[in-house]
Amino acid sequence: MQETTRKDRENELRQLIAKVSDQPNRSWSEERKRIAVLQAQLASEHAAA
Repeated sequence: MQETTRKDRENELRQLIAKVSDQPNRSWSEERKRIAVLQAQLASEHAAA
């Protein structure tokens, strides 16, 4: 199993934000939850650095 890196999280976050931004009239509830999780993970990694 491959370890998830900070860069992986940043890439996933960018992709999700682009996806949600392209069609803002859709709900995207699961994607928005994932965005919040990724943002929290990245913030905690930044604080620990």
